[in-house]
Amino acid sequence: MPALNVVPFVSVDNMMRLVHAVGIEALLIRLAAAIAEDFSRWDAFHKTPRIAAHSAEGVIELMPTSDGRTYGFKYVNGHPKNAAGGRQTVTAFGVLADVGNGYPVLITEMTLLTALRTAATSALAATALARPESRTMALIGNGAQAEFQALAFRALLGVDRVRLHDIDPAATAKCRRNLARFGFDLTACASTAEAVRGADIVTTVTADKRNAVILGDNLVGEGMHINAVGGDCPGKTELAPEALRRAALFVEYEPQTRIEGEIQQLAPDHPVTELWRVLAGEAAGRTDARQITVFDSVGFAIEDFSALRTVRDLLAEHPYYEDLDLLADPDDPRDLFGMLLRAEPPRLVA
Repeated sequence: MPALNVVPFVSVDNMMRLVHAVGIEALLIRLAAAIAEDFSRWDAFHKTPRIAAHSAEGVIELMPTSDGRTYGFKYVNGHPKNAAGGRQTVTAFGVLADVGNGYPVLITEMTLLTALRTAATSALAATALARPESRTMALIGNGAQAEFQALAFRALLGVDRVRLHDIDPAATAKCRRNLARFGFDLTACASTAEAVRGADIVTTVTADKRNAVILGDNLVGEGMHINAVGGDCPGKTELAPEALRRAALFVEYEPQTRIEGEIQQLAPDHPVTELWRVLAGEAAGRTDARQITVFDSVGFAIEDFSALRTVRDLLAEHPYYEDLDLLADPDDPRDLFGMLLRAEPPRLVA
């Protein structure tokens, strides 16, 4: 019988080992498949917009969901000014638990895992929304998420030409350096306009916590697929509303995206389609080659659930985890205080 006090814990170091054991692109493909599988059983999940605590400096959020058998949640922050102090803009950890007894079965870092699942979700959406022959992507915003996006789009769609732009040239240089070994045709661009020229897909993944026009309506051409990732909280957007009105809009969970996504700029009844309906064959994705499509991605708890269960399953083959003594386990479940007394250190006798 397994020790009831112990929970598997995947540290950052072990997550990196796990990713390399599986392979970055192979893991992205596996995550996309898990997300597609869970989206296909959408009605099985308890769904709620994430619980957010906003401040002038950023946001701290909890993202919970359950399919009735397993419960998962993620703690995640978003603090755009962190980078200036040497901290990550986004950090996260997650928990998976057994609904039947309430005991956690996995605790893991999710800073790396969130970057991977975000990229996997983006590319999964593009398989239904981008033109099939799409091979060139403009990547606007070259920070911590950028390379994951590029690799996911190559793994799932065959994208091999990436045009990079960031207002910070050092970020573009970093991104270009990191991706150089993966065989992309990489172009550093001096402006968004230059980057999107000839692009089939445009991914916007900037960090500024404000309403901004990263991609103006004049830069959005026929047939383009826009993967809008950076806008993910109230008052934080990247796309011109005029461009949104010309496009077919796809979201993860409409009640959450109305609050946090690009569509917060539009009327509350502006038509959108939830991505799960497209993947399940209940709604159309792209309908013709000239159509403009937008995936207004803010991240949703089911995607984290998919990532957590994928890690849990992989640990059976790649045991990169530590046993964490997390749960009290007295000999008699009713005698928690007795367990505490038995742990009392010996007293010194005068």
